[in-house]
Amino acid sequence: MVLKTQPFAVNIGPQHPSTHGVFRLRVALDGEVVQDLEPIFGYLHRGVEKLAEERTYIQFITTTDRMDYMAAMSNELGYVLAIEKLAGIKVPERAEYIRIIMAELQRLNSHFMGVGALLNDCGCAATPLLYMFREREKLLDLFEMACGQRMTCNYMRPGGVAQDLPPEFMPAARKFIDEMPGYIDEYEQLFMGNEIVLARLKEVGILPADLAISYSISGPVLRASGVKWDLRRADPYSIYDRFEFDVPVGKTGDCYDRMWVRMQEMRQCVRILKQAMKDLPKGEFRAKGVPFLLRPPAGEVYSRIEAPKGELGYHLVSDNTIAPYRLHVRAPAFINLGALREMIVGWKMADLVVILGSIDICMGEVDR
Repeated sequence: MVLKTQPFAVNIGPQHPSTHGVFRLRVALDGEVVQDLEPIFGYLHRGVEKLAEERTYIQFITTTDRMDYMAAMSNELGYVLAIEKLAGIKVPERAEYIRIIMAELQRLNSHFMGVGALLNDCGCAATPLLYMFREREKLLDLFEMACGQRMTCNYMRPGGVAQDLPPEFMPAARKFIDEMPGYIDEYEQLFMGNEIVLARLKEVGILPADLAISYSISGPVLRASGVKWDLRRADPYSIYDRFEFDVPVGKTGDCYDRMWVRMQEMRQCVRILKQAMKDLPKGEFRAKGVPFLLRPPAGEVYSRIEAPKGELGYHLVSDNTIAPYRLHVRAPAFINLGALREMIVGWKMADLVVILGSIDICMGEVDR
C-alpha cells in the first residue's frame, strides 16, 4: 500500500544545538526525507568588516579573534600578514617560529571541537567531546601562559607577536606534543571503527570533488573530497616551506572522510610543532620601529592562510591613515556552507544533522 504524503516545512534553529550556533535551516520534508533546504544567516551579524574602518590597525586584532573563536590566533595571523604585506614590514626569525607554533596549536584546538562535536551529533553521547575537551584544556593553558588569554588571545602583532614566550611555555608545550600521538591513537581506536560512527557517517553527505571546487570549498572539507590543496604547500606563507608534513586527502568525500582528514591533520600538526619547537631560534619577538598608530602606504592587498576550516583571506585597502579604508574577509566557514543544499537534499532529517556537523562551522565567522 502506497501512502500519499504532503510535503511540509520545518524550521531548525536559530536556537538549536545541532545548528552549531545561531543558525536557521528551513527544510522541506516528505516524511523524513529532505526535499529542499534553505540556510538562513544573519542572526549573529556584528558588522566586523565595517568595524575595521573605525579601529586602528592594532585595535582591530581583537575583533579578528571573535570570528572563529576556536582558532583565534589563526585569524590574527592572516590579518597581520596582510598589514605586513602592505606596509613592507619584515618579521624576525623567532617571531616567525612562534607564530607557526601558535597557528598549529590553534589547528589542533579547532579540530578537537570539530571532531568532538560531530561525534556528539552522531549519537555517541558526550564521551567523544569530553575526550577532546581533556586535551583542549591543556592547549588553553598554553595560550594563557603565552598571552594571558585562553580563547580570544590578541597575541599577533604587525612585525611579530605581542610578547615573548615565558620560560615555562616550551617545557609544557613539549610535554603536551609528546603525549599527543598517544591521544590520537586512543581517539582512532575508540571512534574510527565504532559501529554508530560508521553507520551515521559512511557514504553520507557525499561532496564530489568537481562540485567542491565549483563552490570554492576549501580546507578539510575540500581535501576529504580527494583534492590535495593546502595553502601551506600550494602557496606557502610565513616559513611553512621549511617544514616537512603531509597533506591528508579522502577518497569518497563523505562525512566520515571529513572527520578522518581532521584526525590525520592532528598528526601532521604534531610533526610541524616538533620541528618548529626544535628549531626555535633566539632573538627578537617583534620587529623594532613599528608604530602603534601604523599608517601603511595607500594601496590594497589580499593575504590568505590555511586556517583550520579552510582558506581565510583578508582584502585590505589602505588610504595611509591609522585605520583600514576597507576590509573584506574571505571566511571559509561561510563559503563552505554554499554546498550544503547539494549535500543534504535526498537524505533524511537525522542525516542532515551530521552533514552540517561535518562541515565544522563557527557562526562568529559565518555571521561576521
